[in-house]
Amino acid sequence: MNNKSTIKKVVLAYSGGLDTSIIIPWLKENYNNCEVIAVSGDVGQGTELEGLEEKAIKTGASKLYIEDLKKEFIEDFIYPTLKAGAVYEGEYLLGTAFARPCIAKRITEIALAENADAICHGCTGKGNDQVRFELGIKAFAPKMKIIAPWREWDIKSRDEEIDYAEAHNIPLKISRETNYSKDKNLWHLSHEGLDLEDPANEPQYAKENFLEMSVDHENAPDTPAYVKISFEKGIPVAIDGKTLGPVELITELNKLGGENAIGLCDIVENRLVGMKSRGVYETPGGAILYRAHKVLETITLDRDTIHYKELIASRFAELVYYGQWFTPLREALSAFVDKTQETVTGDVTLKLYKGNMINAGVTSPYSLYWEELATFDEDDVFNHKDAEGFINLFGLPITVKALLKDNWK
Repeated sequence: MNNKSTIKKVVLAYSGGLDTSIIIPWLKENYNNCEVIAVSGDVGQGTELEGLEEKAIKTGASKLYIEDLKKEFIEDFIYPTLKAGAVYEGEYLLGTAFARPCIAKRITEIALAENADAICHGCTGKGNDQVRFELGIKAFAPKMKIIAPWREWDIKSRDEEIDYAEAHNIPLKISRETNYSKDKNLWHLSHEGLDLEDPANEPQYAKENFLEMSVDHENAPDTPAYVKISFEKGIPVAIDGKTLGPVELITELNKLGGENAIGLCDIVENRLVGMKSRGVYETPGGAILYRAHKVLETITLDRDTIHYKELIASRFAELVYYGQWFTPLREALSAFVDKTQETVTGDVTLKLYKGNMINAGVTSPYSLYWEELATFDEDDVFNHKDAEGFINLFGLPITVKALLKDNWK
């Protein structure tokens, strides 16, 4: 437990949401009226950042940093994960998971520059984010004290948090009826809580203010949309022939994907702390990029590399989900992935239709697809007689076992 008397200045990871809104006055009440410096990492929350400085100051912060991390978030965290093809438990595209180390890194840098005594976060004791934030902090300031109010205070629910906010005249953008736990950034929007806590309940996509980045499948257009994504060494660089920066590229794909109900995901996932959790995710642009990247790899990577890379992808996804971004293993896996991406250059066209992504063409100057070799028509490249010797050798262990089986009796 922290020695409260030694803590005079605290840097708070501040989003302006329910948790961090009440943490500022709580810190001042419980840590000897310490100075609280709020830090918001802008990873694409958009309008959620509006009015944040005024709110932070009014609730007791001495100042607020709003750090534009969008480009760093994409280039240093999203793209390495995309190139790895890392998807947690086959479905989750890691939107919250890889945002946390990006934010934690910058918050820690500010805390060190401000000579802060501690860093505070609003993550619950049940969740993954407490681990992700704290491992990020330890990577850059291993001796820094960490305050996690959810592991200290007597508040036991989001309803009680709202009670505290009302008692302290803290304005909130939510009500008890719309009190979903959400996390939004440039990559995705997550929804948890309320009716979603029962996996038997179908998500109410049509409910007002539920979906923010997407439309539901029923309301998607009846006409398909086509999009061509261009990659260079595994990194997306253009849409329909137009070169775009990373922020603009993902923003445009989010719009296109959202309009066509791409990237809606309803899953029960296994949290790091051991429990199962149900979440609904909107990842329209990210889903398009993952699909296009995978399609391009089918013609630019050889069989053994693709198969081994699938093993790497699973472990890479676990590292990201578990908050182990700043580890030697993640860096080593990224080095392997970067080597595999040297030829992942080309164009992929997808047809988007009511939540579906349909392959509509792929080309690459490094394509390993040799039509003359693969054809079912007559060719002068492949000698069919070669297959007999291959099968005899490949099947030799099976043949030997069958021949000797009678001798075992």
